Amino acid sequence: MKSRLAVFVLLLPALHAAEAPTPLDKLLAEAAANNPGILAARRAWQAAEQLPSQAATPPDPEVTVQQFAVGSPRPFAGITNSDMAYIGFGISQDLPYPGKLKLRGEAARTEASVARHQLETVRRAVFEQVKESYYQIAYVQRTMGLLMRDEDLLGEIEKIVEARYRVGQGSQQDLLKAQLEKTRILREMEHHNMIEGTEQARLRQLLNRQGNTPPIVTVPLTQTTLTLTEDQLLDRIRQDNPEVTARRDMVNRQSLQVELARKDRYPDFNVQYMWQSTGPGYRDYYMLTVGARLPIYRKRKLDPEMSQAVDELHQSKQQYESQVQTTSFNVRSELISAQTTERVLKIYSQGLMPQAMAAYRAGLAAYETNREDFQTLLNSFRDVVNFDEEFWKLVADRETSLARIEQWTGAAIH
Repeated sequence: MKSRLAVFVLLLPALHAAEAPTPLDKLLAEAAANNPGILAARRAWQAAEQLPSQAATPPDPEVTVQQFAVGSPRPFAGITNSDMAYIGFGISQDLPYPGKLKLRGEAARTEASVARHQLETVRRAVFEQVKESYYQIAYVQRTMGLLMRDEDLLGEIEKIVEARYRVGQGSQQDLLKAQLEKTRILREMEHHNMIEGTEQARLRQLLNRQGNTPPIVTVPLTQTTLTLTEDQLLDRIRQDNPEVTARRDMVNRQSLQVELARKDRYPDFNVQYMWQSTGPGYRDYYMLTVGARLPIYRKRKLDPEMSQAVDELHQSKQQYESQVQTTSFNVRSELISAQTTERVLKIYSQGLMPQAMAAYRAGLAAYETNREDFQTLLNSFRDVVNFDEEFWKLVADRETSLARIEQWTGAAIH
């Protein structure tokens, strides 16, 4: 008879099975709509989109009210009783050197583009984490079903051991070993329940769900066929990896900063127009003033500014190439892992797993007829358990590797 713990543990997969499976695409859409990190990055991009028009707009004009009088400190006191009094109204406008505003607007547009790529980086990172948790849960839920099957296989062994023990052909030690193996299966179930609980909590966090939401039931885990070659995946990095394209935009931005530093060597201008009224009997005054800012501090300001802009441009170019190389290495590494795992999975599915099951069945028949000892049969049973669990763990790990490749290349693999 099964223990109360065994019944409780075995009921958990059944409870999950009562829920309808949730496709991965639905969870990704939910993460895109609700994940706080994605929402924050989207707000940052939307805020950055407001910068170009601000940067390309001229400075605000300045309005001036001027009053002059002789003989009294009170404002407007001498406007009617002094020959030296007037009221003036003027307006002035700062005019940056031609081309500066356009460059500032273009630099701000590249910053907005960087923010957009950062949003895509966050989105893909969240999607990769959702997929990883989803595949781990799928692995656990598949493994729990296998452990239930293994518990049934162990039940067959127990019956034979008990029958042999009753007729004096078996030993009590064999019976105790069979019961110990059942306890080990219960331990494995608890271990996998812990893994699933952790990944369920992680998914709720990524989806911004409340803690009391029901657990997610996955679609049965399957192997995804990878049709793209290494060269095709690597070619996508420079165009479709958001971190790489953000670095490229930073290169463009620093190029504009170099051009702005060059423009700073030319003067900015100021235009001012003033109208002055001196009271009855006198003609009004009209004044137009044009000023210029003279960039004379070349060695102390302008030359260091240019050197800084050039050095930052070279820095951004090296960071761009470094990001390309780092991402290319990551893609190659995960691709090698996925391809190797695919070959290993064939060894498991076409060799180890069926061979282990055949060895177990043969060992069970041999033990029943007293042609094989119990420890050999137990080892055969453990091979069945271990190979099945290892197979589906490898499937989940391979799907996770493909998800990371998707994140870095933008390729539609799943």
